[in-house]
Amino acid sequence: MKKYVCDVCGWVYDPEVGDPDGGIEPGTAFEDIPEDWVCPECGVTKEDFSVLED
Repeated sequence: MKKYVCDVCGWVYDPEVGDPDGGIEPGTAFEDIPEDWVCPECGVTKEDFSVLED
């Protein structure tokens, strides 16, 4: 699964880790995160994330 980076603050969503504090279980693909989820660092929406290139 691909990692995604917040375009605003640089926080990286790693699907292997998820976002337990935000209610996202480990193993959850970015595409499967609810639309109302926000970046835990700066609060922007999924629209402000880009695929993290290796």
